[in-house]
Amino acid sequence: MTNPQKIVFPSASEPLVEITREEPLFIMTMVDNENRFTTEMCKAICDALDHVSDVVDKEELTEAALVTRGQDKFYSNGLHIEKAFSIPGFTDHTFMPMLNKILMFGIPTIACLNGHAFAGGCLMAMAHDYRVMRSDRGFICMNEIDLPSPLPAGMSALLRYKMHPHVYRSVVLEARRYPGKDALANNLVDAIAEGVDATFELAKQVACKLAPKAKSGSIYALIKEDMYPEISSRLMLNAKL
Repeated sequence: MTNPQKIVFPSASEPLVEITREEPLFIMTMVDNENRFTTEMCKAICDALDHVSDVVDKEELTEAALVTRGQDKFYSNGLHIEKAFSIPGFTDHTFMPMLNKILMFGIPTIACLNGHAFAGGCLMAMAHDYRVMRSDRGFICMNEIDLPSPLPAGMSALLRYKMHPHVYRSVVLEARRYPGKDALANNLVDAIAEGVDATFELAKQVACKLAPKAKSGSIYALIKEDMYPEISSRLMLNAKL
C-alpha cells in the first residue's frame, strides 16, 4: 500500500526536505537544488529523521527503512561555505551531529546517490548503512585537499571506518572522484544502476529487503552503537561545548 502523503520541512513555503511514504519505506528527498548544507538544511534533515522515528515508534512498525535522495544531478554538493562558516561552530554543533543522527538511526538507511555527492554530500552518504549509486552520471568525492581545508576528527573517523585504507588515502589525499562503477569496485557503494529512475528503484529494492530488520526495535540502534563508538564519539566531541 502506498501512502501519497508528503510532509515538508521546515515548511511548505520554504521546502528543503520532503518525506513521503511507500510502505514499508520512508523516502527523504532533499529539494534545495544542489542541497548544500546550511543550519536550516541540517535542521530540516534532523526534524525529518525525528518525524520518521516518531512514526515508527507510534505505529510499532516491524518493517521500515529510510531512503534518502537528491534531485536532478545532485545528491548533495556539500557545505554552503559562506552560510555555514558565517555561523560560529557550525561544523561541531550542527553538521557533525546531523551526520551522527544518520549514522546511529534506528532503522536501516540507504543513500540513493542520484548525482554528485561531494565533500559534505560524500560524508552524508557514508553515514548511511548502505549506498546505491547512479552509474552513468555523478561522482562521489572529498575535495578538501584542493580547497585546501582540514578534516575534523569526526569526519576523518567516519571516512576511515567506512572505506578501505587505500581508498581512504586516495579520497582524502588526492581528492579522487569516483564514478559509479569505480565506487562499486572500491566498495564505496553497494550497488549501481543506470539512470536516475533505475537507481531509485534499485535503492527501494535494497531497502525493502532490509526493512524487516526494523522488527528488532531498539536492538538495531544498539548494535550500531557497538559498531561505531569511535565515530560517534568524535562526531559529537564538541557538540555541546
